[in-house]
Amino acid sequence: QVQLVESGGGLVQPGGSLRLSCAASGSISGSSIMGWYRQAPGKQRELVAAVADSGSADLADSVKGRFTISRDDAKNTVYLQINSAKPDDTAVYYCYLRRWGTTFYYWGQGTQVTVSS
Repeated sequence: QVQLVESGGGLVQPGGSLRLSCAASGSISGSSIMGWYRQAPGKQRELVAAVADSGSADLADSVKGRFTISRDDAKNTVYLQINSAKPDDTAVYYCYLRRWGTTFYYWGQGTQVTVSS
């Protein structure tokens, strides 16, 4: 089993910055992809960013140039740096982990990000 615990959400003003963290624990050996989805009220969950343990990363077009994803495998932690935040970034952000060669996702409990003045 894998447990994921997110932190770092909160209220940020438009144009501001925030860093989300997601720490993994449990049976996490082996190659994996970690990343973030988000879900705004009344909208479907969407993939925001993902990073493999090789360091290869991918970002949604809507956040490119503003968000950065990184991971520290020594700490079993993935980060999402949010810069130039927009009201449209308001959502619950969910961390996930998926092992290579599998289709099963482990999920965190979600952390709320609200962008408002």
